Amino acid sequence: MRWTRLSFFYLVGYLTFGGLGLLFAPTLALQLFGATGSYPTVLVRLMGSLLLALGILVAQIVRLRVEALYSATLVVRVVLVATLVPLYVASRDPLFLVLTGIVGLGMVLTATGLVADRRARGQPHEPQRRIS
Repeated sequence: MRWTRLSFFYLVGYLTFGGLGLLFAPTLALQLFGATGSYPTVLVRLMGSLLLALGILVAQIVRLRVEALYSATLVVRVVLVATLVPLYVASRDPLFLVLTGIVGLGMVLTATGLVADRRARGQPHEPQRRIS
């Protein structure tokens, strides 16, 4: 699962650095993310701490090579994108488009890695049937 694992470095990076930015420099981080709305600093810092915690968790998944969770991270990101898009539609704040792009790119990288790794292992897409 070499390519899939490599894709997680992007995920760990944006979770960790985004989380640190939102936690310790919320106004600057929101500006960098293109936010035009007004958000309470307390909630932005809470969001930063949650991103940082997820970054630590994903870093451990990568470090320990917990391959059973690799595809689950795609499901989690589908949920995030399915939430971010309606938030953009409701608010028209570019922040949510930027976040959708960041998460979406990670989804593409991980999905591509999973496909490449499965092909390299020679795993069929459908289970082979035994002929009796």
